[in-house]
This record gives sequence, C-alpha cells and structure tokens, in this order.
Amino acid sequence: MMIGNSLNYINKTFMRKLPQNKFLSKLSSVRTYVVIIFGIGIMMSLSPSYVFAQTKPINENSNPAPITLKVQQVADNLEALTDIVFPGNGDIWVTEQKGKIRLIKNGRLSDLPLLDLKSKLIKVNNGYEERGLLGLVLHPQFKSNKKFYVFYSTPSTQKSNHTGVLAEYKVPANSNQIDPNSGRIILTIEEPEGNHNGGCIMFGPDGYLYVSLGDGGGQHDKHGESGNGQNLNTWLGKILRIDINTNSGYNVPKDNPFVGRRDVKPEIWAYGFRNPWRFSFDKSSGQLFAGEVGQDTWEEVDIVKKGANYGWRIVEGTHCHNPATGCDIKGITMPITEYNHREGVSVTGGYVYNGKQVPVLKSKYLFADWTGPVFYLQKAGAIWQRGKVTLQDFPPNSKITGFGEDQAGELYVLTNPDTGPGNTNGSVYKIVKN
Repeated sequence: MMIGNSLNYINKTFMRKLPQNKFLSKLSSVRTYVVIIFGIGIMMSLSPSYVFAQTKPINENSNPAPITLKVQQVADNLEALTDIVFPGNGDIWVTEQKGKIRLIKNGRLSDLPLLDLKSKLIKVNNGYEERGLLGLVLHPQFKSNKKFYVFYSTPSTQKSNHTGVLAEYKVPANSNQIDPNSGRIILTIEEPEGNHNGGCIMFGPDGYLYVSLGDGGGQHDKHGESGNGQNLNTWLGKILRIDINTNSGYNVPKDNPFVGRRDVKPEIWAYGFRNPWRFSFDKSSGQLFAGEVGQDTWEEVDIVKKGANYGWRIVEGTHCHNPATGCDIKGITMPITEYNHREGVSVTGGYVYNGKQVPVLKSKYLFADWTGPVFYLQKAGAIWQRGKVTLQDFPPNSKITGFGEDQAGELYVLTNPDTGPGNTNGSVYKIVKN
C-alpha cells in the first residue's frame, strides 16, 4: 500500500549520519579548496543541466505556527481502511483492504458489505501488505447513473506478482448489495512486485478519471536502464488520465500530453513517481496534489501538472538518488514540500480544505505521515510553508492510511493501528474545530 520499503527505516534511517567525505579530509591547503570551488563554478556555468539537487529543506526558514484541531469518531471496528467516499443522504462508504466496501448509514456501520471483492483479490496477508482493494471513487454523475470505480489487486496470469485492475460497478435499483461479478473491467496492469501499487483513483474537474500507479515495486526502481518512473513506454510510476464514458474500455483524451508520440503510452498525464499513494484535486483551484512516498530518506508532496516529470529514480524529493551525486535535474519538477525520515517514513496525501466548519484550515492543504504526524501547507508567495497539526482526541500510535472529503468540503481521516490487515480496530474520524 503506502509504506513501500519504509518499514526498513528503524534500522536504516533514524540514526543515520552522512559519511565523512574522505577526499575532502585529505585536502591540506586553502589554495586547493579555492581551485576546486572555482572549477566547479566554471563547470556548472558551462553545463547548467548537470547540477546538484538541493540538499536543504525547501521551507527551512518559513515554518508557520502549529494548529490544534479535534476529531470526532464516525465509525470503528473496521479492518485496514484504504479509501472513503460520500454518495449522499448522509451515507459513507469505506474500503477495507481485504476487499469489502462497508456502508456507514445514519452513523451506524452496516453488518453487510455493499460489495465484497474478496473472490477477485489475491490472497491478502495479515500484517504488512500493500496489495488489495486500494481505491474507490464515485462517478461525477453518480446521483443519476449510480456508477462507481474501484482499483484492486487480482492474481496474475502472466507470471507477475499480481495484476492491478480498474473496474466499474453500478448500484442496482432498490438494493444495497452488489454482485462482485457485475463489474466492467476498464484496464489492467501487470505488477512485478507486491509493493508500490498506487491505486488512487479520482475524477478531475475536467470529468476525466486519473489513476496513480507505483513504479512496480522492489527497491530503488531497478527496472530496466532508467527505471519505470522515467520510462514513458510503461504505465508504472505514472499518473494516468483517461475517459471512461464509453461502453467498453476507455478512450484517451486528445489533449493528453503524450498523444501521438512513438513508444510512449498516451494515457500518461505525468511521470517520474515512486508510489503516489494518495492524491486529490483542490475544489477551488483545480490543482492536483499528490503525496509521493519516498525510498529511504525523503517524503514529498507534489502539485502535478500536465506532462511534468517528478524525477524518480533520479531524485528522491529534491535530492540526488541515482546517481547519488551530480544528477541531471534539467526538466524535473521539484516538490512543493519534503520532509526527512526523522519526522516520518511514508507520506499520506490529503486535501485542500474548502469547508466552513474549521476556518483556520481554509485553503490549507492537510496531509500526514503514515506513522501519525499531521501537517498543513499554506501558500506564501512562491513557496509553500509547512506547519504542524495536533489532533486532539486522536488515538496515539494510529497509522493514518488516508483522508476523505465530503460534499461540503469537510475532511475525514482513516486509521489503522497496524501495518495492514489482521485486526478490526480501524476507525474513521471527522476533523472539527478545536
């Protein structure tokens, strides 16, 4: 799911120190330092594309004041929550990683699931697991057509670890039970590893469906010569944009950035991702915000734009990754914020707040780390400042697996006390004014 290889952080990152540069330690004169610095300056001026990615925090001296909010529990006794939608009439649907869409009606959790896709899924492990039912979104005209979409992991027939599936379902008239075999498959993708699956699905303000896909899994995107993130002939490591308003499959919008290019997948909207676990659209500006899960050291948030390259595996955040130094960052769009694994290990993307009940959050982007810390971003000139958020009445040691936004723009948090399925102590909380 969202964690990727970040579970290794306990041994790999918390007390990690940068190795001493043995070469510089051997330099014995000021003259040598001057010559080297002068030479580097000439090299960079003559070849501006070969520069070093920045190594200091984006908003180092601009952290705004912390905010304290409260949460109200909406539902509990849920297993490994991954997504949430609001179909109307006060109803809430939440997805459990093992395949169920659960209905919360009038504040009560229904015993029977709306849809159970367990028969379609791979065998989902208890404990650490990134596969399963990962995404859910309602059609923009759900009120009239009753269509919704899911992204899940099914067994592969092509010797891959599993197959990612995007499927359409429809709520039958006068029923809250949906046949799992009634779905229409829209697209499938072979996933070589069990992690980095993305699986977030959202409709943009343009009415098209956007789909996030991780880089194929493993560590460091060791797929081919440049990694899947930089390979435009695969959907892996991308955010796609497709038109699902057709009777079979989907259509590629004519204004997608790579339409007509040879050996490039036309569905691609943006690329260079490791695992964009959760993304969302700001209802006010229409901007697409994505939480991009990092490798060993850096987590980031991006504003995703048409045709842009977000750098993985060349960079992790704003820092060189492959190669470790001197990477070519020409043409790479840098994140609007990043944080080190001293603060958290796996970013969970959230939403820009457009509600009315919590004025202090207005126009701020609320997001979190999977391990619990909550943050906000606010625009200040050309930069985004990152502040900390304290949630009162929020259970300690809860893992934050996702956020949700209702029709009124109010925000919700999904939690799981464990690293994946295996318990039914997950909860949904609504964020309220302190």
